[in-house]
Amino acid sequence: MTYVQLSYWDIALAATLLTINAGLSIYYRLGTERRLLLAAARMVVQLTLVGLVLKALFHTVSPWLTLLVALPGMMTGQILAGVEPVEAVKYQILIMFLIAGGTALGVFSATRLALLRLTDSRQRLRLDRLKLD
Repeated sequence: MTYVQLSYWDIALAATLLTINAGLSIYYRLGTERRLLLAAARMVVQLTLVGLVLKALFHTVSPWLTLLVALPGMMTGQILAGVEPVEAVKYQILIMFLIAGGTALGVFSATRLALLRLTDSRQRLRLDRLKLD
């Protein structure tokens, strides 16, 4: 897995740009400085928590735990964004069915391709075809 290493200079540059943006908002009386600062604080907290969860999650290397964390996160994100809970649940169910359908399609395709490769026209198992080309 590759990641971007952020130095303290990168973080300072981002904070400086955010401060300039807030300063321009105050200068032009746009009224967005409070929302900007709240969004920046929320972003720092969210990214820190996501980083901690991902670090703990990838240390266990369990696909079931990954599924358990990833799926409800989408629904929770929608609810926090202001979507009605019933709509968020509908999307959650849709995503779960799409994941299940994609998994089933992948299993069916892999099984069908293996069946075509490992059997002949008389439906006999041909283990001699089980080598890499």
